[in-house]
Amino acid sequence: MLLPMFDDVRAAHDRIRAYVHRTPTLTCATLDRLAGARLWFKCENFQKVGAFKIRGATNAVFSLTKDEARLGVATHSSGNHGAALAQAASWLGTKACVVMPRNALRAKRHAVQSYGGEIVWCDPGMEARNETLSRIVDRSGMTVVHPFNDPKVIAGQGTAALELLEDVGGLDAIIAPVGGGGLISGTAIACAAISPEIAVYAAEPANADDAQRSLRAGHILEPDNPDTIADGLRASLGTLTFEVIKAHVKDIVTVSETEIVSAMRLVWERMKIIIEPSAAVAVAAVLAHPAVFRDRRVGVIVTGGNVDLDRLPWQTTDQAPAAGGDSPRAGG
Repeated sequence: MLLPMFDDVRAAHDRIRAYVHRTPTLTCATLDRLAGARLWFKCENFQKVGAFKIRGATNAVFSLTKDEARLGVATHSSGNHGAALAQAASWLGTKACVVMPRNALRAKRHAVQSYGGEIVWCDPGMEARNETLSRIVDRSGMTVVHPFNDPKVIAGQGTAALELLEDVGGLDAIIAPVGGGGLISGTAIACAAISPEIAVYAAEPANADDAQRSLRAGHILEPDNPDTIADGLRASLGTLTFEVIKAHVKDIVTVSETEIVSAMRLVWERMKIIIEPSAAVAVAAVLAHPAVFRDRRVGVIVTGGNVDLDRLPWQTTDQAPAAGGDSPRAGG
């Protein structure tokens, strides 16, 4: 597969604009003060299906040939990509099958089903996911829409950064979470074309730091039993996403589980918006690495807001946010 180019990101934006939200960009004086930086939050928690994943899934589904669309699409996912693919498939009038690990969050399982996706359960781990997906595709002829290692998916995810750069000028840096790398790859492609002076950073949990280790080693390293509350970031990098990251991402920074939970709660309390743990990773990184972000204009992609409200992390931990508060204001 060929790496997507910026023209692919622009084409994706045109293809999906009738289906997805152009999400708002918010600011928060309290978070600016705590970070010692000027922050703009691209709020994909307000996106269709509650996450940026709808961008890549919709671009991939609406790029299918008629024969491919007739047979449907399949993928593996811990939740957000599966829900997004099910929704995009329903818009096109075709079917979607989603392989999900049995330990997937209840809220995300329900989302896949509510958008019309068929769930096939598998054991946790990428090997079980891939084996189950291969059996389904061999039997059904469905087209695989990979959660991240797919040019159409990467191009679709890049539209979030494209919108952010159109809405906010003069950024010094952009940061987004990294799991499989679809979002950060699309972000990096958009930044390299529009504003190559912007430093692109990725953030990941220290308990699932294979992307950081891979970038420093120069080759993909598999996750070492990732154990993080940020369930959407447990996947390893793909061959396509790793090539983009090597070329265009300045660095990958990590944060602890405590920092993730604290950042998540801080955003809930001060910005009055719901974000999920994976989205909080980028916020936590800006707060935890002041030497990198202090005194800079930083765009933060807030990836999603799909949370199991019956199992909030601070109900079982002692995390507390820093003091202060204000309400967000739209735009720059």
